Parts: sequence; C-alpha cells; structure tokens
Amino acid sequence: MQTKNDSGAGRMAALKARLSGLFGWRRWAVLGAFGVLAALALPPFYLLVLLIPAFSGLLWAIESSPGPVRAFADGWWFGFGLSAAGLYWIGLSFFVDAAQYGWMAPFAIGGMAAGLALFPALAAVLSHWVFGSRRRTPLLSPAGRVLVFSALWTATEWLRGWVLTGFPWNLTGSVWTVSDAMMQMAAVTGVYGLSLLAVAAAAMPAVLAEGPESPERLRSWRAIALTALAVAAIGIAGAGRLSQASNETVPDVRLRLVQPNIPQDQKWKPELRRRHVLKQLAMSRRPPEQGQGGQGRAPTHVIWAETAVPYVIGRTPGLAKTLGLAAPPGGLLITGAPRATPPGTKPSRLWNSLLAFDGQGRVAGTYDKFHLVPFGEYVPLRGLLPINKLTAGRQDFSPGPGLVTLALKGLPPVSPLICYEVIFPGQVAATNRPAWLLNLTNDGWFGRSSGPYQHFAAARLRAVEEGLALVRVANTGISAVVDGYGRTIESLGLGREGVVDSGLPAALRGRTPFSRLGGWMTGFLLMLVFGAGLMTRKTVQNSG
Repeated sequence: MQTKNDSGAGRMAALKARLSGLFGWRRWAVLGAFGVLAALALPPFYLLVLLIPAFSGLLWAIESSPGPVRAFADGWWFGFGLSAAGLYWIGLSFFVDAAQYGWMAPFAIGGMAAGLALFPALAAVLSHWVFGSRRRTPLLSPAGRVLVFSALWTATEWLRGWVLTGFPWNLTGSVWTVSDAMMQMAAVTGVYGLSLLAVAAAAMPAVLAEGPESPERLRSWRAIALTALAVAAIGIAGAGRLSQASNETVPDVRLRLVQPNIPQDQKWKPELRRRHVLKQLAMSRRPPEQGQGGQGRAPTHVIWAETAVPYVIGRTPGLAKTLGLAAPPGGLLITGAPRATPPGTKPSRLWNSLLAFDGQGRVAGTYDKFHLVPFGEYVPLRGLLPINKLTAGRQDFSPGPGLVTLALKGLPPVSPLICYEVIFPGQVAATNRPAWLLNLTNDGWFGRSSGPYQHFAAARLRAVEEGLALVRVANTGISAVVDGYGRTIESLGLGREGVVDSGLPAALRGRTPFSRLGGWMTGFLLMLVFGAGLMTRKTVQNSG
C-alpha cells in the first residue's frame, strides 16, 4: 500500500525527471524563472516559501547536468533571473534624466545581472564536480549534496563581496530580516551563516526526488526533519536572546533625523538648491512633538542625509554659517555634502563627504566616502570605456582614506558610512571600535521600489553582526534608528516627509562573536558544513 509520503516522493521524482529532460531555451526559461522565485523571497516581499521550489529546482538541474558546461549554464540562468528580478530598480535611476540616459536602463540591468550570474554559475559547476554527477553512482548522499551545494553557494556569495570592489547586495541571508528572532544568528555567524541556513533549508526537500523506492528514503526524511528542527532551534534561541535584550539608551543624547523627501530630478536644479537647504533648516528647527517617543525633549544633534547640501562645501560663501543655524544649542548638525579641493588646486579632487557643523558654522568633523560606486561615483578605466563620452565634463569622486571612528562633541564615538558602504559585512567598523554606526544615504534615485527596502535590510544586519546601534538617514526614506539587536526603534517610511526624534540605543555589552572573528567565523562554518556533506561519501559507497 502506497503511503502519502511515498506518493509525494514519487511526484518529486517525476518533477526532477521532467526538468532533467528539458533542453535549450525551455531549460533556460525554467531556471531563470526559478531565480525570479528566489528574488521574491527578498525584501520587501519575503515570500520565503518560494525558496523551496527555486533552490530545489536548481539543485535537481545541477545533479542532472551531463557535464560542467551545462551545470555552469544552469547556474548562470538561475543567477540571471535572480539578479534581474532582485535589482530591476537600478534601471529607475536612468530615468531621473530620461531624455539622456533612459535608453541605457535595460542594458544596465541586463549587464549587471549577467555579471552577477557568474557567481551562482560558479557554485553550480563546483557542486557538479564535487557531486561526481557524471558517474553512474553518485559520490554523495542526497542530503550530502544539499550541504555541499549550500556551502558552495554561500562561499560564492562571500566572493561576490570582494571581487571588483565587491557587491554583497541581496545576500540570501537577508530573507531572514523578516524575523527579528531569526536575525540574531548573524551576531555569531554574520549574514553568511543566515545564507547557508536559508539555502540548506530551501534545497533539502529536493532529496525526496530520489523516489519512494530509494534506499535513501528514510535518511532523506530524517535530513528534512533535522533541517526543520535546526531552523526552529535558531528561531527559539533568537527569541530567547531578544527576551533578555536591554532597551538602554545613551544618556543626554537626542537625535533628530531629517527626511525632506526631495525628488531626485529636482535635487540639483540650480534654481531649487537654496530652497532645499532652507526646507531642511526649517525642519531641523521645529519644536519636538509631544508623545513622539520623547515627551517633547529637544534634540541635541540633527542629522541630514547623503548630499543633503546640494553645494560644494567651501565654494559657497556664507553656506557654513547658514548650516550652523540647524545645529541645536551646544550640539551639531551632521550632514552629507560634496567637498572639494580649493579652486585652482592641482589635481582637483572631489569627495562625497559627511561633515559636522557646530552652531557657529565651524566644521567639527569630516569623513570622506572610500567605497565608491563604480559607474555611479567614478568610471573605472575612464580613458578606455565608451561611457567616457557620456560622462564628459563630470568629475569622478575621489575615495577617502578608509574606515574611521569619529569623535564628535556630545556623542559616543561613531563609524560613519555613506550609502552602500553599509552593505559590506565585517567592513563597517574601524579597529578603534565605535559605539554606534551612522549611515547617510540617498535612495531617491530608485523611487518607491524594492531597492530602499533591500538597503535597509542590509543595514539592520550590520547592526546585529556588530552589536551596535545603527542610525540611518535617507533623503526619501527609509530613515530609522535600529538597536544592536536589529530591532527598528523609530522609523519614517519610504516616500514620506518628516523628522524622526529618538534617543540613541546603547551598544551591547560585550562584543559579538562575529565582530571579533568576522571572516574566520564564515570560513570555519563553511568548511564545517562542506566537510559534513563530504562525509556522506563513505556511507554511500559502503552501502553499495
């Protein structure tokens, strides 16, 4: 008599066989669609259940590939669908000046997706080789193949964070930001541990495709049960950690985050720039609202977003004095603004900077962004690429010296991060450790799309990894105060205008394991899981 479980395993085996029989554009389309399903699990959609058909399908394709070329192609098409669907919003930035740059949007999205797809392709071809898929008898058990694939996928995500200056955006682990409890694992393993967990949990049901008559059937169900228990245990442990969490704040610090919601196509218009500054100045000087989490306490420090001042600091007479008016008595205005060498200086240099002004308009602290966006803030190989003609007359930004910890009056030491500098795990705090993280950004280029939500999710993960509060100020949102557990304390949503008044959460007592060990923790975890997958090899051979 066939059981319900046997019937399910039979259907899974039939699905795998059907996928294995696809060739050409049909196979590419299905794998691309699997990638799109995986993208729908990312912020802000969080359809985590779609990871199961996505990664189970990719694993089946790798197992059935007749050779490394096919395996590479399978991984590439999956990665192309994942990146194109997950990063579609990049194309919106080209429509800020649609007449000149709108035509480039599909090429930008397609080109980036094609490049990023090389990393899933690498994970697929390495998995195919380790599986020994061309042999008549597979080298590894079904569950072992899942573990090996999960480790290799996560390793290529780590690699993506470094190659060509790195782009660790939409790491698979970010799907767990849907749950404060699940995020707590990042304090130990970083986001890469969360990626490993997500891929393993999503791909483990693929083991049922061995069929109801497989001698591995019982072991496969045990592997699924153990994976489910691991996910549950991590969630329970995270909830336990949060139950012991402190809500302590830094004494005598009250922050005001200013979100003016200025459309990107208006931000730099010469006739509007003065109005933008005065608008933010007026928002900074508003009296605090009673009941807004602070019972009317006046701010001690005001923070504006990335390039909130649409002038080059030092080249506009009287600007610094005007900005000083936004600083509370005895406090500071912290803002993003471009900074440049004095006129006539050779070579001329331009920086994307954070500056702190006191009430007299004097600069009390400076930070220059060092991790610049290729093609956004500078053109790599400018003299050789055709894009040079499109950017003629536009000066590249220069990189700053690197991570710093700023000491600013009335505040604990802070690590400033501009825009996407916050997405790099283990690269947000200098060796002289800060007490909090400050991220100034402008996501106005991307409208009301998925991009700002994905950016905010990455920022929250950095807070958990480091055990430090993170304050994020964005021109169009999402501006927020996040504690060292990744919990959002105060926020202002996307596309809204207003201010956020909040205390500054204190740093967690004691450093997190990830903040101490960083990449060593990632490497150890990947080797452990990869080795566990390989250990199944001997079991399979002996059982034959």
